Amino acid sequence: MEFMPTASSAATSGRLLSLLSLLQVRRDWPGALLAGRLGVSERTVRRDVDRLREIGYPVRAIKGPEGGYRLEGGSQMPPLLFDEEQAVALAVALRIAVGTGAGIEEAAARALATVRQVMPSRLRQRADLVEVTAAERDTQVDTEVLLALSSAIRASEEVRFDYASPSRPAEARPVRRVQPHHLVVRNGKWYLVGWDAAREDWRTYRVDRMELRVPNGPRFTPREVPGGDVATFLAARFKGSDTADAWPCQGEVVLDLPLAEVAPFAGDGVAEEVAPGRTRLRTGSWSWAALAAGLARFDAEVEVVGPPALRAAFADLADRARRASRLHDD
Repeated sequence: MEFMPTASSAATSGRLLSLLSLLQVRRDWPGALLAGRLGVSERTVRRDVDRLREIGYPVRAIKGPEGGYRLEGGSQMPPLLFDEEQAVALAVALRIAVGTGAGIEEAAARALATVRQVMPSRLRQRADLVEVTAAERDTQVDTEVLLALSSAIRASEEVRFDYASPSRPAEARPVRRVQPHHLVVRNGKWYLVGWDAAREDWRTYRVDRMELRVPNGPRFTPREVPGGDVATFLAARFKGSDTADAWPCQGEVVLDLPLAEVAPFAGDGVAEEVAPGRTRLRTGSWSWAALAAGLARFDAEVEVVGPPALRAAFADLADRARRASRLHDD
């Protein structure tokens, strides 16, 4: 890994970095167009291309009326050249990667140490401003599983796997067959979003609970997730909705608490002050019972504005609480 020097060779080094950046953003570059973008002659472009080749970048000359250049994949990793903003972004990304649960924590930590060691002190100080503390996690994803799923997604190949859950081990369930479409990280866990042809529905699976079988199944024609956005789709599924990213059960109450004591615990709800010491809260949950129980945690008087289903859920919750109290007294 190298950083562009700032001494007498700064102009040449900066131009090399600009040339490399241009070669990375499109497949083919006519020599004249590159020269124009860099503000130099075509002869200088040829010399700079030779310099990139010398340090390991496989830049191929393209024959034709205009001629040009193409950056291709090589057989070995060339030295990496970063400008200052790229170097800081890389260090921050590696620091975050240590806590992804993707099985690359050790490699990411070693890469971060390597990057920090060669960074100028001013850049190291900027990168170190971002402090990331990885919370202790109880799930760890096998990197090979992530790579295998990613490969199947790109190749549009059906995957077969055993799937375990807290209630049933993988061997107690039939083998799943799913068309994989997306790998998503949510709340520190990896999920596979795919189409289950047997059930004719979209399904979401925790990757850490998957045990892949080989070989993969047949190829399939990719389809679009409902709504077209996988993040919105997954958020909706976690709220118990099949369509919009919204809770299926939504209600409105007034709590005998000041706004400052409600807002920090409102989640994705909307809280507003209606009077001193009283707060209106509009929020939702996956069921009316869950919504009533969630609102009861505020430990304050609750006035249900609506709908009637929420008021009925509070009544049922109160009945169950009374029964539980009597059983406890016995």
